[in-house]
Amino acid sequence: MVQNGQLLENRWKSDFFNTAKEQKELTELKKQLDWLKEADSTALQNSLQDLGESFKKYYQKKKGKPKFKSKKNEVHSYTSKCNYSKSGPTIRIEKDRFMKIPKLGLVEFVSTQQVKGRILSATVSMNAAGKYFVSLLTEQEIEFVQPSLFQVGIDVGLKDFAVFSDGTKVKNPKWLRKLENKLVKAQQILSRRKYNSSNWNKQRKKVAKIHEKIVNARTD
Repeated sequence: MVQNGQLLENRWKSDFFNTAKEQKELTELKKQLDWLKEADSTALQNSLQDLGESFKKYYQKKKGKPKFKSKKNEVHSYTSKCNYSKSGPTIRIEKDRFMKIPKLGLVEFVSTQQVKGRILSATVSMNAAGKYFVSLLTEQEIEFVQPSLFQVGIDVGLKDFAVFSDGTKVKNPKWLRKLENKLVKAQQILSRRKYNSSNWNKQRKKVAKIHEKIVNARTD
């Protein structure tokens, strides 16, 4: 259209996304929309920063244009920043059983490992199976670990899971084969359900749980 003389300049990209500008607009939007006050303020700011980084890579032609994230997506997550005040950090562990999260309060959780160092942020996510997880970003000093005096070579294969240089063999558990029949039946039922219906979503979670069980078994 520029070449044909219909436009003086090419404006197909419109205005560039400005993170700082959008964060200022967010403050004004909170006065108009009450539902924005329900979410943690740092989580909203982090979302805008992530969106700004996505648009920056798009403008630099490193990635495609950011896509709209629907509430129907299988995986959801948000990141909350830990602030420190007189009452203490906004994200903290209490009695090794409860975690204080902004806007959620005390949430009972099961810890996979001990939290060390100063907490910087927490990312709350929900997987396809409907389970919730919290990933903490901490700042700590790296401790020097004495290297082992013993060495062993490991060869990972298909017939045997692992073969050590000393001759020890570990059998392949083949977790997928053990749960394959259960997975096939669940997927067949899912294919018969109407897409995006309530029954389809229920069955989708059942399939996701089987996949999660296979992944967890392999990880263990």
